[in-house]
Order: sequence, then structure tokens, then C-alpha cells
Amino acid sequence: MNRSVSSSGATLNHKKRPIPYVVAGGGGKIRYSSYDVLVIGGGIGGLTAAGGASRRWNVALLTKSSFDDTATFFAQGGIAAALAPYDSPVLHLRDTLTAGDGLCDEAAVRILVEEGPERVRELDRAGIRFDKRRGQLILGTEGAHSVPRIVHAGGDATGSVVAGALVDAIVAGSRVELHEHEFVIDLLINNGRCVGALSLGKEGELTVSFARAVVLAAGGAGHVFANTTNPDVSTGDGQAMAYRAGAVMRDMEFMQFHPTAFHGHENPTLLVTEALRGEGAYLLDRDGRRFMVGVHPQAELAPRDVVTRKAHEIMVRDCTDFVQLDARHLDCAHLQKRFPTVHRELARRGYDLCRDLIPVSPASHYFVGGVATDMWGRTSIPGLYACGEVTATGVHGANRLASNSLLEGLVFGERVVRDLERYLTDSDPSVCKIKLELTHESREGNDPEEVRHMRQHLGIMMSRLCGIVRSADGLVRAGRVVADMKSQLRPLGRHPEELELLNLLTVAELMVLSAAVREESRGVHLRSDFPEHDHDWRRHIRLVGGADGAPILELEGMLEGEGVAHA
Repeated sequence: MNRSVSSSGATLNHKKRPIPYVVAGGGGKIRYSSYDVLVIGGGIGGLTAAGGASRRWNVALLTKSSFDDTATFFAQGGIAAALAPYDSPVLHLRDTLTAGDGLCDEAAVRILVEEGPERVRELDRAGIRFDKRRGQLILGTEGAHSVPRIVHAGGDATGSVVAGALVDAIVAGSRVELHEHEFVIDLLINNGRCVGALSLGKEGELTVSFARAVVLAAGGAGHVFANTTNPDVSTGDGQAMAYRAGAVMRDMEFMQFHPTAFHGHENPTLLVTEALRGEGAYLLDRDGRRFMVGVHPQAELAPRDVVTRKAHEIMVRDCTDFVQLDARHLDCAHLQKRFPTVHRELARRGYDLCRDLIPVSPASHYFVGGVATDMWGRTSIPGLYACGEVTATGVHGANRLASNSLLEGLVFGERVVRDLERYLTDSDPSVCKIKLELTHESREGNDPEEVRHMRQHLGIMMSRLCGIVRSADGLVRAGRVVADMKSQLRPLGRHPEELELLNLLTVAELMVLSAAVREESRGVHLRSDFPEHDHDWRRHIRLVGGADGAPILELEGMLEGEGVAHA
């Protein structure tokens, strides 16, 4: 693996270098448009930013698929917030820091837990149908939370209810120009500032969207691995395009695996929500024994990294590829009402949640790493903001606390809007219409069947060599495979599958590189050759593309304070 590593603690600077756009013009016409604010991504972060910004600015939102095909829409879990009399932001802070395993940025977490309750109340006042009993929010329990604080909607359909309401509000107000099925390829950079984006439409047409500011909210990268709970759109597009544009990336080694995905042959796979364990479901080994008892005081409700590691250990011990979730002792009528989506989807797969043991196994679920931002969503590139799963704000540390993801999109999406007021008013950047330097060649691109084969091979390889358990030898092999696959790609045509493969390879390269550098086990990063915490690794790894495109790594200074108290 080609890398350069610095531990000076200096800030990596964005290089004012030509941006290597990955597609050619091909001689065809290119459409042009311009806005005050361009939002990329249709999940909760992008919807929050777009809706808020449109109160004052001319806004467009581009999403690569439809609004019912995002990780937000499929989210079964709820939104964590300190809303109960017995709860407080201090308790939520403590739980988040504990789950983050010593790597949370405490200032970012304080913003999350202190501003989160008001963001949820705003949704409630806006008419979103959160689950209530006698007019009061029903608060559930999930892994690593010390008290019930998870609000849900539609039982286990929180994401679709919230996302649908946000989209409806935007459509009803006609405040945002919405573009579905618009695949954003690259960010446009001029003199070190982000000035828009280049995208690909359904018919293969290219569009240049200029903007005074761009908000990147393109989601995660679960499909780097062979098994994931993420929708098909989660291919690391936002992380890859930001890296190509010269943005600083952070924590790219941390991919959270959810311990209870339905064990089958489909990908994406069905998530069997953690809230089931919050209601009292057990995890059993092959012989029907609860294997989390005695491992952690919260047993099945331990932090996700703890449950995933133990489940993996049990699977290796028992020579199986799944463990079992047992809800048979719980009231069936309650299960059907509380978990209608899981109950229905398991039935489609031949399982009865009330009567059967459900086979589950870990699957990639949430990308903790991503584009480095400050507390206002500002990236290292002026004019480029980011929010949601595409970012690394520091709130999740080395392992995300359950149901903090939708909350992060709400809180930091709203903070982006507040800072846009400052940036667009005080700085008053104009729409910069640059000349797009695309080659005019026509490209055939790569054979579709070969692209599918390479993507499948990448997922299998990453799962085996850079998945739940990693080692130096495996990571060296993984790096070689990724480099070899990138070298095999011919110049790209205008096919989304090709673009997704390039983005997945880019994310895989940065993930493998960061995982090889972090010589310890922490949170969701487990090294078999370095199985313990190392005090010297209470720091973040940052990356940026060098002048030649090769990644440069830098180790941030040591973290201090409560954010590392639980390492």
C-alpha cells in the first residue's frame, strides 16, 4: 500500500489542484443550472438542510434514486433524545461517550445531545406521527442506552414516516427544486472553493449545477462489504467524490456491523431491529444458550461492537455462520403491533417471529468515518458543507450509539442551515460559472458483467480481510486486491454501475489503509494481532489526496477529557 503518514498534528490543507473528473464529455450537450444552495442526498440530513435553507435561499436537491430508497427511509430504529423527566442530556452524553469507546469528540456530542430534544419536538409539533400512549411519547430502549429514550413512529418504520413527512413538507411548499434519479459524479472546485456538482441523469445526460454553497448528504457505504443492511444506493459516492475533490477524510477504518441482520442470501439483508432486544428478546448460540449473559452488564443490550464481536466469536466456536434471536417468550400480539415491518418481512422469508428462532448474523450497517467537518458542518473545502452519515463529525467515536444516526442528521443538518446564513450573507459568494474541463472523447466504458463480477468480488474480499476481524497480513492482501482492481478498470463511461464500483474501490482503499495504520482494537475496529486498547491510539486518522492522487495520512493529537474516559 502506497501511503505517507505524518503525526505532526498540523492541519491537512486542501490542495488547489486540478480535479480529475471521472467521466468524459463525449461530445454531447451538457445542461447547466444555478442555485444558491445545492444539496446532494435525499436522507434525513439532506432533507433537513434543504428544507431549512429554502426558507431564504434558492435550493435544489439531487438524489441518485428516489426518496423512498435511502438509508433514512429504511431505518427501523428510532431517534434518541433526552425527552423524559428521568433523562437528561448529561446521561445521553455519558452513554454516547461510553459506546464511542474513547474516541468521541466531546464537544460534538454535547451539541448532539443538547440540541437533539428540541429538534425532535419540532418534528412532533410539525405533525409527524410519533408513537404515543395517552398523548405521551412512547420511549423505547436500545443497546447501550442507560434509560428508555428512543422515540419511534409506525412501530419499526420510523425512517419512512419521518422521511415521508419531510418530503411532503418540501413538496407542499414548492420550496425546493427536487431531482430524483440524478447521480452526482463529482464536485466542482474552482480556486479551492466548491462551486457546484456534475451529475448524470437517467438518460445518460450530464448536468452541471452551479451553486454558492453545496451541502453533501449522500449517506454511507455499506456495499463495500458482501452483506449489508444498507439499500443499494449506499455505495460511498459522497465519500469518494469529496476525497477526489481534495476534502480531508477522517476515521475511515470504522464501519459498524449490526449484530442482528437476518441471515439469508439476499443483499441488502433484512435488519432485525435492535429494539426487539430492547423489548426483551434473547441471543442464543447453537445449543440454545444466551451467550451475552456475563459478557456485559447489559447482556443483549450491550453496545453494538461488543455484541457483534461476541456473536462472531460464537459463530467461529460453533462452526456456524449465524446465531439465533429468540422472541418466543414475548407477547405475540405486542410483537405484531410493535414490530409490524419485521414481523411481515420475516413471514415473507418463512419465519414466524412469535414461534421461531430467527437466524441472524452481523452485517455492515453504518459508516462511522467520512468527510471531516467542524461543529457547523463545514468541511476543509470552502463552500462545501456536509451532514449525516457521509461525515465524520466525531459524535460516534469508534462505535455509534443506537438511534443517534437520525438524530445526527437532524441536529447537524439544522446547524448547516444556520451557518449557511452566515456564509451566504457575510461572505456573499457569487455563483461561479467555471468552464468544465472534460475530455471530449467517447468512451465505451467497462463491460457490465465484468463490473458486476468485480463488485461482488470486492465485497467478498473486504468482508474476509477487512471486515469484523482484521490483521496486518489480511489488510496487506486487501490493499493489493483493491489496487489491482482499480488498475483493471478502463476509463469510465456513463454507467451508474461503473461509477459506483469506482466509488466503492475508493472507499475500500481508504478504509484498508486506515485500518492498517491503527494498530489496536477499539470500537468496531478489531485487530486480531493487536487485540487490546492502546493509549497512544486515542486519536483520529485523517486522510487527504496528495498532488499525485495518492492518499496522505496524518494522526491527530491525543484526545483529552471525558471523551476518552471509557477507553
